[in-house]
Amino acid sequence: MSDEKIKKMLDAMKVVSQDSLFVSGFITLCKEYEARTKGLVYSVRDEVTGPLIDALHDADTVLRKELSDGTVIEFLYRTKIARDFLMSIPDVPDHVWEPQTTKLLLKLSEQARNVIIGGAYFGDHAVLVGKNIRTHGGICHAFEPNSAQCEMLRRNIEINALENVLAHAEGLWSEDNRYLELVGDDSYAGAQEKTSGELGIQTVSVDAFCKRESMAKLDLLMLDIEGGELRVLQGAKGVLAQPSGLAPNIVFEIHRHYVDWDAGLDNTEIFKYLSSFGYEMYAVRDFNSNVDMRGRPVELIPSAEVYLEGPPHGFNVLAVKDPTSLHGPFFSICHGVSPKLIWHKDPSLHHPLS
Repeated sequence: MSDEKIKKMLDAMKVVSQDSLFVSGFITLCKEYEARTKGLVYSVRDEVTGPLIDALHDADTVLRKELSDGTVIEFLYRTKIARDFLMSIPDVPDHVWEPQTTKLLLKLSEQARNVIIGGAYFGDHAVLVGKNIRTHGGICHAFEPNSAQCEMLRRNIEINALENVLAHAEGLWSEDNRYLELVGDDSYAGAQEKTSGELGIQTVSVDAFCKRESMAKLDLLMLDIEGGELRVLQGAKGVLAQPSGLAPNIVFEIHRHYVDWDAGLDNTEIFKYLSSFGYEMYAVRDFNSNVDMRGRPVELIPSAEVYLEGPPHGFNVLAVKDPTSLHGPFFSICHGVSPKLIWHKDPSLHHPLS
């Protein structure tokens, strides 16, 4: 296709994108096409239908979608998170992103009084956790240094009337009163310390924040900050050193772009660090998408038994001091499989087992 034809096509997409009924109908047609092409060996969403939907939206488009429990989420169309949420099946899903991680966070926060989420983005997890803990007086502290996404986070807190979710524009880090800059695009942006120039995002450590808030016990710590997870945990020594029952459960992302796991997960610096405090780690099997997983247990893989082959990728990890808390039908312990759930990959490695 010539450059002229491509330009005309993109101009036409901009015109029809102004018609919300057309956009809604086109999304439905794309999902119907996906349903008819399940036998293909590649991801139709990523390579065919997704780019078509992308062409109908720009980065400043603000969209609104309601979840099955009545939660309303507004979001900018800037990443795969937005696209897959918009294209959810069913149309009214029970989560925004990462279905199994969402269920895990809700389970871990059932009785929580204090929760910290680092990398809260527009509130895809924080809003649901906050709603989950509101009835028993729980507080969710949501940290998001990306100014545009922090604004959306605050908007979602407001429209869902969640006075118990507090948005913080600070950056969680190993030390207080340092300054960070975000390097990378939107949800893929990682934090780096600024060594000179204008002041950036001010930092606070988990320990200092808990002291500042007179927080006697932190129940749950969730981190998704593009490679800065270890730095944040290094600033949480006080809470991590608490005994089982007082120390927080932790959910964090680990990614091959930032962590060398050639010698196995247990030999990475972040796993050895958490092990020194008595934590045991499990990879969380999940989709990096919006996928209906209602009725399925959360599948966990002991850290020494995770299948790690494949292109550079990341996944979430659960760290607990009391593995007996994982007993029962809510969890399923798996062995020798990948934490990456991907429908178009080898079912024995990448499909749910339960």
